[in-house]
Formats: sequence, structure tokens, C-alpha cells
Amino acid sequence: RTNPEAEEYKSASAFAAKMVQRNYMIITGGGDGIMGGAQEGAGAENSFGLNIRLPFEQPANTTILNDPKLIQFRYFFTRKLNFVKDTDAFAMFPGGFGTQDESFEVLTLMQTGKALIAPILFIDKPGGYYWETWRRFLCNDLLTQGLVSESDFNLFTVTNNIDEAIAEIEKFYSNFHSYRWVRDKMVIRLQHRISAAALLDINHRFENILIEGGIAQMGALAEETDVPELAQMPRVVLTPHKRDFGLLRLLIDALNDAESA
Repeated sequence: RTNPEAEEYKSASAFAAKMVQRNYMIITGGGDGIMGGAQEGAGAENSFGLNIRLPFEQPANTTILNDPKLIQFRYFFTRKLNFVKDTDAFAMFPGGFGTQDESFEVLTLMQTGKALIAPILFIDKPGGYYWETWRRFLCNDLLTQGLVSESDFNLFTVTNNIDEAIAEIEKFYSNFHSYRWVRDKMVIRLQHRISAAALLDINHRFENILIEGGIAQMGALAEETDVPELAQMPRVVLTPHKRDFGLLRLLIDALNDAESA
């Protein structure tokens, strides 16, 4: 429902255009408003539209209309599954109930470990207060009543600057590549090894998240033969408890900031 003249629309369009310049594909909900703004900024050739069939909303936006990468969904839950499963970063712009639904869905999935940790950016127009008001609700009503944990706030960033949002995404993948679970072990793949001093520091800072042992740097595990294209990447392996994924996000940040070997 966002007007194309609105600053939020323009921010979404500019953000998508800048992400495409960095070789990212853009996935939107395929409709008008904010979705159309992001689609317009990305261009049809660099984007997908995951549209939902509704009785009064929403037709596909003109950028993605008739493109083979426009996919129609009957159910919201299957649409949200496809939003999440192949996404490397999430950018939320101001919107209505659907925006809130999708935002809390992503946060819930990461908070509970049902989705892999990835950057979540809540992006407002310059000088806007939509997401800042939302964050105050989380702090004043959820956190103070013990309904969420303080570390859950590590899972997302609120900003009204699209360049800050892009920098957050780029930093997240500056050394971190991906991770997987091998039984109870978390295997974090890196672009390059970190120094022995940095590893020692990380072990000290994050010892409270471990069930047993320490955080070790090693090569690929035997169980990872199903992804031979990633076999040469260095790994950091640990056995963490699975009840505080906000702290695992901080661990990824620490690996990105760590001195290279």
C-alpha cells in the first residue's frame, strides 16, 4: 500500500539496486508498494517475485509481471518457507500486518534454530521511527516481562540508512561463509583461517555457550563429503548448547573481526 512517492518506497528501491550491484538476487513478495519499489530497483532480470493469491490484494507489480521468475502461491506458509530457505539476508521495510507476520516468523525461526542465522535488517526511511517504535515495544513489553532474551536482540539491526544495512550484510560474509550441524557439532566454514591468538580469545569469550570441549580450528569433517566444493575451506568446530542463538550470532561477528592467520 506504500505510495511510489513515499521515502520508504524510494529507500527500498535504492537498497535493492545497490544489492544487485554487489551480485545479490532480490526476492520480494511480488506485489506493489514496498515490494514493487524493491523489484523496480533490482530489475526483473535480477529478482524473483513470490506473489500470494488474495481476493482483494495483490496483483503482481509491473516489473515482474509475466516474468518466469514470478511464482504464485495459494498459502502464506508455503510462501514464507520459500522466502526463508534460500535467503542470505533479510531486509524489512515498513509495512502492515504481513510485514509484521514475516518479520516475527524470521525472528522466531532464527531464535529457535529452525533457520540458519543470517543478517536481519529493519530499514526505515531517513529520520523515520517505524522500526524504532517497534523495537521499543520489544524492549518495554517483551523483554521486561521475560518473554524474550536480551541476546535475541543480537539477531537483528534497526537502521534508517541503507548504506549501513548493506555494510552489515557485507561484514557478515567478510570471513564467515556458512555453517551446518553434524549431530551436536556446529561446523562453521570460513573464507580464511584465523590466528592462534584470535582463536584463544574467542575460546575465552564464548566458553559459556559450550556444552563440552572448546572451539577448534580444523579442516572438513568426514561427514561433509556431500559438499565437496566446500572441502578446502577452513572450519571452526564447537559443541554449543542450542538455547541462545543470539550468542551464536555474536560468535560469527567475532570470527569476522578476528585477525587472519
